[in-house]
Amino acid sequence: MSISEYMLGVGQRARTASRRLVAATTAQKNQALMNMAGAIEQSAEALLAANAIDMKRGRDSGLDEALLDRLLLNGDRVRAMADGLRQIAALPDPVGQISDLDYRPSGIQVGRMRVPLGVIGIIYESRPNVTADAAGLCLKSGNATILRGGSEAIESNRAIAACIQSAITSAGLPADAVQVVDTTDRAAVGELVRLKGLVDIIVPRGGQGLIDRISNEAQMPVLKHLNGICHVYIDDRADPEKAIAVAYNAKTQRYGTCNTMETLLVAEGIASKVLPELAKRYREAGVELRGCEATRALLGDINAATEEDWRTEYLAPILSIRMVADMDAAMDHIREYGSGHTESMICEDITRCRRFLREVDSSSVMINASTRFADGYEYGLGAEIGISTDKLHARGPVGLEGLTSLKYIVLGDGHIRG
Repeated sequence: MSISEYMLGVGQRARTASRRLVAATTAQKNQALMNMAGAIEQSAEALLAANAIDMKRGRDSGLDEALLDRLLLNGDRVRAMADGLRQIAALPDPVGQISDLDYRPSGIQVGRMRVPLGVIGIIYESRPNVTADAAGLCLKSGNATILRGGSEAIESNRAIAACIQSAITSAGLPADAVQVVDTTDRAAVGELVRLKGLVDIIVPRGGQGLIDRISNEAQMPVLKHLNGICHVYIDDRADPEKAIAVAYNAKTQRYGTCNTMETLLVAEGIASKVLPELAKRYREAGVELRGCEATRALLGDINAATEEDWRTEYLAPILSIRMVADMDAAMDHIREYGSGHTESMICEDITRCRRFLREVDSSSVMINASTRFADGYEYGLGAEIGISTDKLHARGPVGLEGLTSLKYIVLGDGHIRG
């Protein structure tokens, strides 16, 4: 069977399954999610063994440490996958919710009902936990999904898929509601994004190259999960102790994630109070610092930041630092170099905070909080498909509601238009 024929079959089965999912009850979907969580926990040993194969192959092929960290499964991450599925089961079911129902002068009632998107194709790299998160979110929101993980995680994804499909069928739902593309052939991606009429939306998660390719080739709408060039700005009206704690956490809590701070902006008026202590802590944590001329003059022996550094998502223990005149200069820098993901301001002046919240155009804007909070779990979504930096149709962490749409409904009683 050719790749084209294989992917066509996957798409057709997903479309059929999506029609059955529309009629699935909340109880059925929740039972499937709980079954998935239980199956993953019971299969932990098999999942870790499969992941060990992927990890060895990744090391042998020269994957960098950030990618290896994303690829890794351990006991905690397996438990987190199961916990995430249980959290999704506990969330309200958005499907069928009716809002804004109101009478019109004609006597009809007009409202809007939340409905599934249909079939969602998700293309992602490395992280095998995405397989469980995406499957759970799509199922709860009534969507069939086609998951195409990276070749580096194929064994892990196969093992997780086996848990998912057995759990779905035991709840009386079609196994084809969640399909993991079972080939590492790169041509499968090209075929998936051409399944117009069978796949309703594509969600790519990965590097800029993947996003660009999918955006250019897809014959259906694309919900982009772009890179995270996230900033923390320390204003001259910040609490220095608070600023140091937040800026340190935003960079070092975990390096290989899209919501990790990559550039620290510091107002000139407070730089001498926070940067020396921050630099000391970063160095102790093994973070390489790259700074502007003013930052280097203050801190001494650190590398010079280049124009490219301001545009780079490191996903590694590297941080670029820039001293700026004030909040306006910080916002100008974010407009020029940011990716629209997450920005945080550390400041005690409420007027400035409100300006920052209003004028910074990113999917998440924070005050006095670490960028690492830009996450579906932390936002109470249970999990996320990704963090959309688009403005339509969803923005920020995409959870259940972001995987649905609205249609108008009209209730009448024999009403006719005069």
